[in-house]
Amino acid sequence: VLVLVGSKPPVSFFAYPDKPSWGLRDDTEVVTLAHPHEDATAALSALAERLGAPAQPAGVADFVMAPMPTDRLNQFTIGEVIGRFLPEGAIISEEAATNSLGPYAATVDAAPHDYLTLTGGSIGQAVPVAAGAAVACPDRKVVCLQGDGGAMYTLQTLWTMAREQLDVTTVIFANRSYGILRVELDRVGAVPSEATLAMFDLRRPDLDWVCLAEGMGVEAVRVDTIEAFADVFASAMATPGPRLIEVVM
Repeated sequence: VLVLVGSKPPVSFFAYPDKPSWGLRDDTEVVTLAHPHEDATAALSALAERLGAPAQPAGVADFVMAPMPTDRLNQFTIGEVIGRFLPEGAIISEEAATNSLGPYAATVDAAPHDYLTLTGGSIGQAVPVAAGAAVACPDRKVVCLQGDGGAMYTLQTLWTMAREQLDVTTVIFANRSYGILRVELDRVGAVPSEATLAMFDLRRPDLDWVCLAEGMGVEAVRVDTIEAFADVFASAMATPGPRLIEVVM
């Protein structure tokens, strides 16, 4: 049984040959509590009252101050640092793509926060969504986790962050590649040529995110060790205003 609250039934991001796009088993019963155009919060409140649900939520993870990671820089150690220093009430806007699993898993037991993930298979969503979150909630720290390929689609948002002095710390996972597109090629069973792979490469020349950010008025730094990332990220969480951290993967 699937209960929909302000949502449509799930479908896959893209169409894959010989694979269903519909995300449900044929025998799944779909129950709609509230349609997308209806008040989902009111519907949930009415359901809770009808069921006599407890006032406090159950199954909430306890905050755990994880030890400082000492392994090499990767998505998992980066996630551990983010979870360690993330302030209560923060908003994470995430489109780290091939580097998304580490931060998502590591922030489960971080201080209470909101997590805004990729929707609809778009590219470059996290940066403008982070800016919007900062405008909507100026009293809350916003952390943007974005792959370098996706960020190239919406990098002009950095100028907006600087202009409006939005409290957003943007972490760019710089693997110098449109890595997610390689994943999609694998999913459709394609065997790319060297010429095709070259089009997914973000080298020759390397993107310089420090220069790109500073050119739009955002303070920026490049790091390539977990110790350096921890120092810079902790500082950014304690300091208001737009910051960018280029993490060379």
